[in-house]
Amino acid sequence: TGCDGVVVGRGCLGRPWLFRDLVSVFEGRAERARPALREVASVMRRHAELLGQWMGEERGVTDFRKHVAWYTKGFSVGSEMRRGLAMVGDLAELDDLLAGLHLDQPWPVGADGPRGRTAGGKKVVLPDGWLDDPECATPPTDAELDHSGG
Repeated sequence: TGCDGVVVGRGCLGRPWLFRDLVSVFEGRAERARPALREVASVMRRHAELLGQWMGEERGVTDFRKHVAWYTKGFSVGSEMRRGLAMVGDLAELDDLLAGLHLDQPWPVGADGPRGRTAGGKKVVLPDGWLDDPECATPPTDAELDHSGG
């Protein structure tokens, strides 16, 4: 195709198996990864462990917590369990919580839907005069004042 790259970005957050899906697509196969909660829980544990090795356990586990909602989206884990996972303090506590999940749940049907904001795009606002001369590399003088905090 001549494509120099593909932006995956936030799409892989909470679903790192997206890279497995990309390999399938690039090899012309249609199958996609649909991990059961058991595999998701294993990936969650490994993710937290690796962050702990890199940042120290306390900071790594704290950083891991922001991914919990992405990992558990669509699975029937209950609000109390989600809250516990989102407030987990160390790997031992994470192990205890993950052991309490019903790990045989298949990949949830709705988990492939849109993620993040889906209410529509935001209106783009450009400073006055921004498009007056497309060849000019200098932004209008008021642009800096309006959009950088002065």
